[in-house]
Amino acid sequence: MTDITTIWNGEQSVGDWQIGQGDLLSGSDLETAILISLFTDRLARADDDYDGDDRRGWWGDSGADYPIGSRLWLLHRQKLTPATATRAETYATEALQWLVDDGVVSTVTITTQIVYPSRLYMQIVFLKPDNASSSFKYSWVWEK
Repeated sequence: MTDITTIWNGEQSVGDWQIGQGDLLSGSDLETAILISLFTDRLARADDDYDGDDRRGWWGDSGADYPIGSRLWLLHRQKLTPATATRAETYATEALQWLVDDGVVSTVTITTQIVYPSRLYMQIVFLKPDNASSSFKYSWVWEK
C-alpha cells in the first residue's frame, strides 16, 4: 500500500494532499516522507533559540528513536544569511537521517542557495540503494 500523495506549494509555504477525480491520490512515497520530515515541526532542543515556552514538536515522539519533523521552523525568525542557510542544511540533514539509517536511501546530499533579498532554495539529492538518484527542490520566502 502506498502513502497519500503530499505536495509542497512553495509560494504559499504549505503542504497539502493531492486530489484527483474526487479522491486522494496515492504514491510518491519518498517525497511524502521527505515533506513530513522537513515540514513537520520537531521539538526544539533546550539550547535552541525559540519564542516563549512553546518548543513545538509532537507528543508521539516521546521515547522515539527519531523524532518526526525538523527544526527548520526555528529559522523563520532569523535574518537570511549564509549562516542561516548552513543551519538549514544541518536541520534538514538531521530530519532526513532516518531515511539513510533505515536503508530507504544510501546517501542524502543537501545544498542551499540564497537568492537575495528574500528567498532560500534547498536542493536534496538522494542515492537509492539500487544506485538510482532522485532530487527535490524546495524554497522558502523570508518576509523580513
